[in-house]
Amino acid sequence: MELLVSQIINGLTNTSILFLVAVGLVVIFGLLDVVNMAHGEFIMFGAYSAVVCVNTLHLPFVIAVMAAALFTALVGSVVERFIIRRLYGKVAETLLGTFALSYIFQQFVRSVFGPEDQLMALPIEATLNFGNVVVPVYNLVLMFVSVMILIGSLLLLVKTKFGMRLRANVQNRTMVQCLGINSSRIDNLTFSYGCALAGIAGALIAPVKSVTPDMGMTYIVDSFLVVVLGGLNSIFGSFMGAFVVGESATVMAGYMSEITAKLLIFIVIIVVIRFRPQGLFFSKDKR
Repeated sequence: MELLVSQIINGLTNTSILFLVAVGLVVIFGLLDVVNMAHGEFIMFGAYSAVVCVNTLHLPFVIAVMAAALFTALVGSVVERFIIRRLYGKVAETLLGTFALSYIFQQFVRSVFGPEDQLMALPIEATLNFGNVVVPVYNLVLMFVSVMILIGSLLLLVKTKFGMRLRANVQNRTMVQCLGINSSRIDNLTFSYGCALAGIAGALIAPVKSVTPDMGMTYIVDSFLVVVLGGLNSIFGSFMGAFVVGESATVMAGYMSEITAKLLIFIVIIVVIRFRPQGLFFSKDKR
C-alpha cells in the first residue's frame, strides 16, 4: 500500500513537470500552428537563467523564475519577429528552421557555460510525511504552480480582451485585420507567451534535474507525447495528457522495467492516434 501511495505521489510530480514543459508547446502549436522544434531549448534557457540568478547573482528563487520567464519571452519575441513570421503556413520550412535554431542555441550555451552539468539547490528543503512516505515540499510547489498555470492560461484565453482577440485571430485572421487589430502583434505576443511558459518550466525543474546544454532534447520528446495524447490545441488536454503519461509511467515502473512501461505508453498513444488523430481533448475552440 505504501509503495502504491509513493508511486501515485511521484506520478503527480511527474505530471506537473510534464505539463509545465508541454503547455508552452501547445500554446504555440495550437494557436499559431507552428511546430517549434526549439521548444526544448527555451526550457533550457529558463533553467540556465535560474542557475545564473540563484548561483551567481544570489537572487531569491522567485525572482529567478520571473527573470527566466522574461528572458525567454524576449528571445521568443525576437525569434518570432525575424524568423517564424516569415515561415507561417510553411510546415517543412518551420520544422527545419526551428530544428536548426535548437542546435544554434545549444552550441551558444555550451560555448558560454561549457558542457558540464549545472546544479542548483532546492529552494525549499522541507519534507512532509504521509505515513511512511516522505514527500519534498518542493514537489507540492510544482503541483500547485502547474495547476495555477493551467487556470491562468485558460482564463487568459477566455476572460481577457487579448484572449478574445487571439481566438478571433485564429478563427478569421482577415476579419480581425479589417477591424483594425494588429494580428502580427497578437502572433508575437502569443509566441512570446509560449516561450515564457517554457522558461518558467525550465526554472522550476532546474533544482530537481541536471541543467545541461542538451537537456531540451529530452523534454521536446516528452512535450510532443503529451500534446499528441491530450489534444493538439487543448491546454486542458495537455494537462490530462500529462496526467495519463506521468501517472502511468510511474505506477507501471514500480511493477516492471522503466523501458517496458514507456513502451506500453507508446503503444497506447499509437492506438489513440489511430482512432482519434487530433488527441483525446481536441477542441474546435482552441483552448
